[in-house]
Amino acid sequence: MRKLDTKTIVVASHNAGKIREIADLIGPFGFSANSAAELKFEEPDETGTTFEENAAIKALASAKASGLPALSDDSGIVIDALGGAPGVYTANWAEREDGSRDFAMAMEKVEQALQKAGATHFESRTARFVSVLCLAWPDGHVEMFRGEVEGHVAWPPRGTQGFGYDPVFQPVGYDLTFGEMSAEEKHGWKPGDAQALSHRARAFKLFVETCLEA
Repeated sequence: MRKLDTKTIVVASHNAGKIREIADLIGPFGFSANSAAELKFEEPDETGTTFEENAAIKALASAKASGLPALSDDSGIVIDALGGAPGVYTANWAEREDGSRDFAMAMEKVEQALQKAGATHFESRTARFVSVLCLAWPDGHVEMFRGEVEGHVAWPPRGTQGFGYDPVFQPVGYDLTFGEMSAEEKHGWKPGDAQALSHRARAFKLFVETCLEA
C-alpha cells in the first residue's frame, strides 16, 4: 500500500452529487481539492464492466491530466431481483436521449422492472449500494477501497436530500431512505468513528485507514 503524502488532490468526478459528498468526507482532513469538472478535464469513457475498472479509469485520467493524486468514485445500486442490475450501469438508466440524466425517470424504470419481476413485497426487494473509491497517482499506481451497504428498494420515492437513487434506498435497520437523511445521518461516520453507514463513507473509512493514518 502507498500512503498519501500530500493534501492537494483532484476529485476525479463530473457528478455534482458525488463531488459534494466527497468534499464533505475529506473536509475534516484539511485537503485542498478541485474536481475534474472544475478543472475542465475531459470526462473519460467508462468502458469497464466492474466498479473497480471504472473507478480506475476516472482516477488515472485525472491524475495524469493534473500531475496530482486523484480520488474517484464509481458506485451504483445492485438489485437482487433484477439479477444485479443496474449495477455498473446505474447512471446509464438515468440517461435521456439529449445526454442529460433524469434520476426520477431511472427510479421509475427500476420500479417497473421490479414489478415485472414480481418483486412486489418489501422483503423481495433486497439491494445494496456499492461504492469503489480509487486513489491514483500520476505514475499509474492505484489503491482501491470498496464499501457496501445492504437495504431494500422502497416505493414510492421518499425524501429530497442526497442524489441519484437515494429516495428509493432504505438501508437495513432504518425506517428512512437515504433521501430522507441529512448528509451526516447518511454517512454515519466522521474521523475517529468505528462505524459508517453509507457505501461511500465505508469506502472512505478504508481509504483513511490505509492511506492517511500512520
